[in-house]
This record gives sequence, C-alpha cells and structure tokens, in this order.
Amino acid sequence: MLLVDDDAELCQLISQYLAKEGVCVDAVHTGKRGLESSLSGKHAIIVLDVMLPDMDGLEVLRRVRAQSRVPVLMLTAHGDEQDRILGLEMGADDYLPKPFNPRELSARLQAILRRSSPNPWEAGVGETQRLTVDDVELDKRARSVRRGGEEISLTTVEFDLLERFLKSAGRVLSREEMVQTILSREFSPFDRSIDTHVSNLRKKLGPRLDGLERIKGVRGVGYLYLVAPDSRGGGP
Repeated sequence: MLLVDDDAELCQLISQYLAKEGVCVDAVHTGKRGLESSLSGKHAIIVLDVMLPDMDGLEVLRRVRAQSRVPVLMLTAHGDEQDRILGLEMGADDYLPKPFNPRELSARLQAILRRSSPNPWEAGVGETQRLTVDDVELDKRARSVRRGGEEISLTTVEFDLLERFLKSAGRVLSREEMVQTILSREFSPFDRSIDTHVSNLRKKLGPRLDGLERIKGVRGVGYLYLVAPDSRGGGP
C-alpha cells in the first residue's frame, strides 16, 4: 500500500497499525513523490491526503486517473464535504475524513481491495460471468465493460455499481442497499457518496440507444436501471 501524507507521525502510526495486519506500507510526504509512486505499478492501493505541501491530492488524483485505475482512498479534512465530492467525481474509490480510527481505515481498504481484486474461486458454480443489457456488456472475470463494442474505463466502485444495476435492471435499488453492498458500510442519509458514484457512472455510460437515460433517480428511494423489452441477457 502507498500512503501519501505530509504528516510523518500519522504515517508512522498507520504503518505500525497495518503492519500488524500484514500490510506493508510505503509512505511519501509530497504530491510529486506520491504521483510518481502511484504510477509505478508497485502498489495495490493508494491512500492519498488532499492537503499536501507542493501539489494537492486532488491534482495528484487527476493525473493518476489519466493513466491508471489503481484504487484510491482519499483522506479529507473533517467536515470538508466539497473535497470529498470532488475526489469522488475525479475517480476516488472512497474517502475518509480526518481524524479517523485506524480500524476504520483498515476496513475501508479491505472493502476496496475485495472489489478491485475479486477471488475467481468465490464465484458460484454456474454463476453468470457476463452480463448484457441493451448495448452494455460487463465481463466479471476480466473486470471490463463495453458499450457498443467500445471499452469504458470504470473505477472499482463504478464497476460494482454497474454489475448490481445490470443484475437488477428494471428494479429499483435503494441507496441503503447500494451503500451496504457496494461500499460495505452502514447507510447514513447524510452520506451522498453513492449519489456521486452513480452520477459518474451515468456520465461514462451516456444515454441509451433511444436517447433516454440509462439510470433514473427515484426520489426518496434510490435508482432504477432502465431496460428495453427483451434486451436483457447474459452468457456462461
């Protein structure tokens, strides 16, 4: 794991805590070093602080996402909702406000890694590994998505959201259900991160072939993935 934070004492505390759980932490303290290390391909996940001395974490994230889909968890100032929203919009997989409990950080990291590196042996016998609705095809094994034959780059959260939507096409998914199953945490009505992830997914998928939106918000409940009659399918 790569930790990018200019607080050396915090980095040491996190490194010591995660070491007990078998996680090796490389810590760097500037945005420039963080960017270089994030793109090295040596780390399974990045923990990135927004406030850095030379290049802020949001700029680092923007440059990383231009070249890599490595999972990123943002550390934000407590109460700074704008940074959280911007981070999610720019492709962060999750965020954690400071100060935080190292145990919660560990839980968030494990949840992200489970999504980004699924164990192929966990799939049930006969479980569909490809899902197709209209012109969107999702390959679970390859963690790839195509729309009209063109590959679309999604973050780990966006991929899992789309998988859930395709499996439930035509049925309303509640925000609570999505937060618990996709983000692996308890639902809070004040946490709008799932809405930001859905918004990002909408933008990347674009409208349906008939010009209508694919994902419709259901006021006070959640979201519905619209599907044309007889367009839903799957493969072995």
